[in-house]
Amino acid sequence: MEVPFFINLENKVVIVTGGGGVLCSAFAKALAKCKAKVAILDLRKESADQVAQEINAEGGAAIGVEANVLDTDSLQKAREIVKDQLGTCDILINGAGGNHPKGTTTKDYLFSEDIEEAKEDITTFFDLDPKGIEFVFNLNFLGSLLPTQIFAPDMMGKKDATILNISSMNAFTPLTRIPAYSGAKAAVSNFTQWLAVHFSQVGIRVNAIAPGFFLTDQNRSLLTNPDGSYTERAQKIVSQTPMGRFGKSEELIGTLLWLVDTKSSGFVNGVVIPVDGGFSAYSGV
Repeated sequence: MEVPFFINLENKVVIVTGGGGVLCSAFAKALAKCKAKVAILDLRKESADQVAQEINAEGGAAIGVEANVLDTDSLQKAREIVKDQLGTCDILINGAGGNHPKGTTTKDYLFSEDIEEAKEDITTFFDLDPKGIEFVFNLNFLGSLLPTQIFAPDMMGKKDATILNISSMNAFTPLTRIPAYSGAKAAVSNFTQWLAVHFSQVGIRVNAIAPGFFLTDQNRSLLTNPDGSYTERAQKIVSQTPMGRFGKSEELIGTLLWLVDTKSSGFVNGVVIPVDGGFSAYSGV
């Protein structure tokens, strides 16, 4: 991977949760290019190891670590592994997150006939599974809070310590069909602001990136057909994105590097930066 500009992260230890995914693996690779030692944390150990191997093959320093961001014991074990092999955390990227079908409605709008003539293939707001909602909220919100509780104590008092959360443009304007995910990402944005204030006296900056629409492993089947063409929902998204396309993972890297580099953004704290091709700015008219 080529980075848009270089920042010197030599001797810095970076932890990336959800590091086996499309976007966060790109984050890990970019930070490694800037000479950071990177720990890729993921529930899927094989995915974390794959990213670490790719980084090491290009001369970087990385390890893959199995970790469940909703389990403090798992996170404590991961912390010990990282500490033993790389050192204590300087930069934490809370990237683990996602949606779940049980927190998703079938249609954009509710119609009376959907209630009067219940159909098995239609999930209305009233059919949403509380466990599905809980899973999505926990994965995104608690999945950012718990790693912070585990790793931030090692960051206190360090020079250039920073936390970067991954929110979403859903946090600004909720998308149809996905109330759980939209609400959870709004919580992540609010938590980012709260945490920035709370940590301001111990030398840890906290900010967030809010990506717009990027094709990932999680949404690819919803946005593309088997032949690679866009689904109806994808076409609707692109039509509402002024730049007329989906984003590319490398287009998040400049914002990432700016936010984690104290020399560039040392007085930037508690902000949520949208990177969405203009989606959140467009009224549709």
